[in-house]
Amino acid sequence: MTTPDGAAPPDVVTFGETMAALRAQGALRLGGSLGLSVAGAESNVAIGLARLGHRVRWAGRVGADEPGALVLRTLRAESIDTGHAVTDDTGRPTGLLLTEPRLGTLTRVSYYRAGSAGSAVSPADVLPALAPGTRVLHLTGITPALGPSAAEAALAAARAARESGITVCFDVNHRSRLWSADRARTALRPILAHVDLLVASEDELPLVLDRPDAAEPEAVDTLLSAGVREVVVKRGARGATSFTADGGTDRAARRVDAVDLVGAGDAFVAGYLSGLLDGADIPARLHRAVTTAAFAVATRGDWEGLPTRDELGLFDEPDGTTIR
Repeated sequence: MTTPDGAAPPDVVTFGETMAALRAQGALRLGGSLGLSVAGAESNVAIGLARLGHRVRWAGRVGADEPGALVLRTLRAESIDTGHAVTDDTGRPTGLLLTEPRLGTLTRVSYYRAGSAGSAVSPADVLPALAPGTRVLHLTGITPALGPSAAEAALAAARAARESGITVCFDVNHRSRLWSADRARTALRPILAHVDLLVASEDELPLVLDRPDAAEPEAVDTLLSAGVREVVVKRGARGATSFTADGGTDRAARRVDAVDLVGAGDAFVAGYLSGLLDGADIPARLHRAVTTAAFAVATRGDWEGLPTRDELGLFDEPDGTTIR
């Protein structure tokens, strides 16, 4: 199948807010230099998938400013289709985040995204990106937190994808600095009706349940009974578990010296979806997911250290190996 312009449809479509990212080397209040990059959960996943050889389309809004140009340039350089990205001409700026290391691998993030271009993303911006032949729509719980228009876009996209037979992957990805747990639960529950693959950390599962005090086994059973085909629970350094109607499958995390934990969850999702697109079984998907997550935590930045497909085997090389 090809799109009307003759191109192959994307394997994955995703959308959300990608921001300019300023990364400090120490406490922000002490000043010093900042490194400039871009960051956004959905675009992190998009980059991870593109590096693994998949066709990816990112939709969203950026400001008509230099940070917005940086976002689009970076995504295009990573072979991501930005043909459905919108440059906002109403004066809304590209969002900004600041990160600062505070204690070991503990990082503090400050957001400046209220009234941003990304918060104004609408169904009209994203629904045309769902071309016939698209296999996966990837969403996160961050987008609905940005504002009413963004929440409407997420729900409309999930509904349209499900009706078109596109697998809907939803990563809860709660950001407590954007909204409360109660507000998140109210907004995310309607999306759940259209989700095939749910990804959440252990503490995020309650955000998609009517009974937030439910234990994990009950929570998973409730989600599977509600129509979710697969629930993947991320457990950080303890790995992850995938649950389906046939039971659960565990996978330990890969051991690596942690440098920066930011972006590890997005890397995990990219690896898992890559395995799904390749037709791998659940153990193989989990293996690829924990491998891509290990690359992320071993390097600084949200996405810079994500592997290409031919690098996935590097963790199996002995310590001290030099590739010549």
